[in-house]
Amino acid sequence: MPSRPVAQTSVLPSSQGGLAIEAMLTGLDTPWAIGFLPAGGYLVTERDGNLLLVREGKSNVLKGVPRVKAQGQGGLLDVLVPRDFASSGQIFLTFSKHQKGGAGTAVVVGHLDTARARLTQTRIIFEAAPSSGTGRHFGSRIAEAPDGTLFVTIGDRGQPPSAQDLSRQQGSIIRINRDGSIPDSNPFVNTAAARPEIWSYGHRNPQGMALSSDGSLWAVEHGARGGDEVNRIHKGANYGWPVIAYGRHYSGGKIGEGTHKTGMQQPDFYWDPSIAPSGMMIYSGRLWPQWRGHMFVGSLKFDYIARLAGSRLREREQLVSRETERVRDIREAPDGSIWFISVGNGAIYRIAPGP
Repeated sequence: MPSRPVAQTSVLPSSQGGLAIEAMLTGLDTPWAIGFLPAGGYLVTERDGNLLLVREGKSNVLKGVPRVKAQGQGGLLDVLVPRDFASSGQIFLTFSKHQKGGAGTAVVVGHLDTARARLTQTRIIFEAAPSSGTGRHFGSRIAEAPDGTLFVTIGDRGQPPSAQDLSRQQGSIIRINRDGSIPDSNPFVNTAAARPEIWSYGHRNPQGMALSSDGSLWAVEHGARGGDEVNRIHKGANYGWPVIAYGRHYSGGKIGEGTHKTGMQQPDFYWDPSIAPSGMMIYSGRLWPQWRGHMFVGSLKFDYIARLAGSRLREREQLVSRETERVRDIREAPDGSIWFISVGNGAIYRIAPGP
């Protein structure tokens, strides 16, 4: 059972001096995402299907969570606590849902009953179709837009051509209303043979997504062997996969037609070699004003947190410690501290100003 460890901090070297890292929860089984509750406490997803409610250092496994298909990279994935949680009591989860022939990325909404430690009134508001039998590239990050609509990332499910097929949701970022309906302002609502929920397409496997203070949507996605991308997401835009890319196939072979093609977006930044990015946060500057507007992205492969900034976006710093092993998610807490999930350590850590 996950537990709050005895208080112990270590020092993380950074451009802002030594930062304090404290373990907040340990003993986790493949944790994937964190969501903070406005009245205190937070939620944690574990990929095998557990949703944990953590308050005052004590965790409870919530009942009423939909059954997930925990296969490969799939399972219970992201969690979103919307801005109106205090009045609505709703939370949103993404997960891999069992379907005939495999599984698909799905979104469920439910009411969080903290007193009884359970979800009630659950309802699936979206599921990607058709199904895929592969156990990879579910994408599955979810973010709330300023207007209350929801963005959800969906990977190509190991079927690269689908990312260029507007009749399929694979390899796209979708936009839906909170009840699962389609906003009239989506770019392909009136396009024949296109899925109306698609907002952007040509993505391989976006596993990080965040909105900046000006409402711009950003995403990070896995390339193949090289070519992990940071992209500013534009309405209706094509991000090129698998026609253009900055990496190569795992076999070493060339991907598509090269790195550029008319009508396809260029990344704002890319990594080569790949860092396997997962989780993304754009910082408010509350505790570290010099980092206002900077992006923080976790690396599953090289065990660090990347800080990116600048009008010409670049990786400015790598935050590295024994705690940053396989960073899956990274979030800003209500007090401005930075929290992250280490899959390698099965733990959640908090970064705060140093002593």
